[in-house]
Amino acid sequence: MPLTADPRYPIGLYEPKPFSIEQKVEWLADLKFLPLQLENAILNLDEAQLRTPYREGGWTVQQLVHHVADSHMNAYIRFKLGLTEDNPSIKPYDEKLWAELNDVQKLPVNLSLTILHAVHARLYETLKYVKDEEWNNRTIYHPEHKRTMRLWYLLGLYAWHGKHHVAHVTSLRERMGWG
Repeated sequence: MPLTADPRYPIGLYEPKPFSIEQKVEWLADLKFLPLQLENAILNLDEAQLRTPYREGGWTVQQLVHHVADSHMNAYIRFKLGLTEDNPSIKPYDEKLWAELNDVQKLPVNLSLTILHAVHARLYETLKYVKDEEWNNRTIYHPEHKRTMRLWYLLGLYAWHGKHHVAHVTSLRERMGWG
């Protein structure tokens, strides 16, 4: 995926795609391997580098790692609700405020990487058995956006989300010459 000049969206914005077996396999693999990709993206960064914003006015690398764990824990719950209830309303959260909480500011990123490895193992195991017709038939309702979302849309969104934040780190490393 080519990088864009906009540091907010280094891989571009999420673009939904129609259901296909090939796309499903790709997005499931993106989810399966995200924890390892994020871990590799921050490999050997020191404390000062982890405290560096990925762009002017943006979150630090540390905040990004904790954010991905927070977001994907919510994703896991959203998928499970969507698979077990009829169009359930999900609970939105203020990601910007979450990124300012003490756990994000004070705890090491390895804790969130551990969470991501566990959550993604569970998420992948849950999603790889979803029937093809359920991807478009099962939905959740997002009250903040006031819209119903198909599980297929969520699969693509979270596959993109992980790659989006990995690219924040890798493009920062490249710009800063961190190798």
